[in-house]
Amino acid sequence: MLDVILKNGQIFDGDGKTPITTDLGIKDNIISEIGKIDSDKGKEVIHVDGLAVSPGFIDMHTHSDFTLMVNGRAESQVHQGVTTEVVGQCGISCAPVNSDKDIKQMAIGYCENSHKLGWRSFKDYLSSLEKNKLGVNVAAFVGHGAVHNNVLGNELRAPDNDEVIKMCKIIEESLDEGAAGFSSGLEYWPGNLATSQDLVSMCEKVAKRNKIYATHVRNRDNHYDLGFTEALTTARQSGVKLQISHIQPKYGAPEYAVEHTLKMIETFRKLGVDVAFDIIPHTWNHTRILSILPQWAQEGGTSSVIDRLRNLDARKKIRNNPQPMWLLVRDNKWDDIVLIHSNKNSNLIGMTFTEIGRSRGTDPYDAAFDLLIEEGEEMGSLLWSSKAFREDDIIMCLQQPECAVISDTTALAPYGALKNNIGSISGYGWTARFFQDYVNDKKILTLTEAIRRITSLPAERLGLIKRGKLKKSFYADICVFDPQKIKNNCDLKNLKTYPSGIEYVVVNGIFAVKNGKRTKFDGGQVLRKFN
Repeated sequence: MLDVILKNGQIFDGDGKTPITTDLGIKDNIISEIGKIDSDKGKEVIHVDGLAVSPGFIDMHTHSDFTLMVNGRAESQVHQGVTTEVVGQCGISCAPVNSDKDIKQMAIGYCENSHKLGWRSFKDYLSSLEKNKLGVNVAAFVGHGAVHNNVLGNELRAPDNDEVIKMCKIIEESLDEGAAGFSSGLEYWPGNLATSQDLVSMCEKVAKRNKIYATHVRNRDNHYDLGFTEALTTARQSGVKLQISHIQPKYGAPEYAVEHTLKMIETFRKLGVDVAFDIIPHTWNHTRILSILPQWAQEGGTSSVIDRLRNLDARKKIRNNPQPMWLLVRDNKWDDIVLIHSNKNSNLIGMTFTEIGRSRGTDPYDAAFDLLIEEGEEMGSLLWSSKAFREDDIIMCLQQPECAVISDTTALAPYGALKNNIGSISGYGWTARFFQDYVNDKKILTLTEAIRRITSLPAERLGLIKRGKLKKSFYADICVFDPQKIKNNCDLKNLKTYPSGIEYVVVNGIFAVKNGKRTKFDGGQVLRKFN
């Protein structure tokens, strides 16, 4: 007897094949049958006529490392069909660490007193995460930034040879303890201290375990070609499988940057480099406000940063930085920059920095400095977003079959300790936005191909076992939605609104969403084994 039969749905297997209208049977946590099934064979029969039955969506680039500790139900993700998240991206992971203070420094979306800390190793982190009820499956990368901090602390220098050896050993241990891959954020501190050769040494350890290296490259604006070439060269020399994270260039890059980058990738593929990439399906780019500070201003930890920001001469020196992480800041494009997360000033979320500066009677740049000071020990969780990407670049990337689609956000909930957190402009609706904009409206991709980009493509890239497709014996991770009614309902004034059109979400055979409503059940698991 089957537990559930999904009757007469349009079955998209995730492989990009033409969908078929038939039934799907679930027993325990497994897809048991696909084809015409007698209704009396199921304990529960759900008629899904006219709806798309798809593998659950896989978000292969998130920063939910800590927010899933606070609230593992992953409301913002589950409500839009996500059944698996991959955390620990851009070099930022919550482990390995030497102290609870390190966790607070590294964790995006950190909330004071929201969860018991105490883990140190990567294994400890996964075990701690596993104690939570999880709405989604979770795979975790080990981040270069965490490993660097584990060995060098807040020192403002590259590691010496002995320290690189220590970092490599920690990476190996983390991978053996269940990390799905290794990530770097070379545009951030301390990633910007890493040398290319050190990264090759680290990636060789990843390659030996047939796992993946995901990188936020060193630059995506006026030096984009240097940033992408470094990533490709690292993969060529180390033999690692490369994933270029959110590849679209930022404000300041020339218009031909994407076309040039895709040609570079094609050249390296001909040399035998295994490389793919992903994009965020909107033109907003978000990051930590802390990242706008040059390297020297971030040395020594939070108290040292605050002391510098209180010094008028230091502020002036920071503002004179000719190559900040966002050239929008250099060019005073404050109307295009919006605050999206602050623990201490949540009333300002959704406002542009022009508006914030005006409300405080100060220059927008100084307003950003002031917010960092006011955030104190939690300044690493202060986030802003900007109109930094070009729509034409996103479309050009989507036209490449190896381009996956990601959120680059955090799993959140509009209640409890996370109620004031915002991971990105479309953190509550990125999957719906993807289908709405690039399938229904602009018709860049077919529905079949769009589903592949957020199901089997990331699953195969990551080595997820029996996930990402609707096949017999695969885990029952499923999203049932209305392709015509799916709609993103997020905007700057409504950042925490769930999408329309998602009818059922199943995670390991358990209904997380039923008839468009969240259930009390959570079927997610921590994933530790990969192909």
